Amino acid sequence: MSASSHAASSSHHHDDDSHNVSKFQIYVQIALLLAVITGIEIVAVYLPFAKWLVVTTLVVLSTVKFMFVIFYFMHLRWDKPFCTILFFIGLVLASGTMWGLLALFGAEASRPLPV
Repeated sequence: MSASSHAASSSHHHDDDSHNVSKFQIYVQIALLLAVITGIEIVAVYLPFAKWLVVTTLVVLSTVKFMFVIFYFMHLRWDKPFCTILFFIGLVLASGTMWGLLALFGAEASRPLPV
């Protein structure tokens, strides 16, 4: 009986190793993809295109990188959906706070008042 349980546990251990290797390969592939996207971003800054096109491209590429990082390297892909929802609620609140502070203390607000 213990031999059968040992065989079952060793086969289970083998499945865990192949699962870890596949996750490791996914992480390496995503890291390489993030490096390529970063290279594209660096090149895009120096290309002679309209400013709005370069900024739009950079925002889209940065958003793609952000999503890969939070879902894979922060393990949100394997978390419960509730944790992902909480993360995005905090992200929305932080973004709103940032935009509010930028509007409040922007360049127009820092000009001296006329005398």
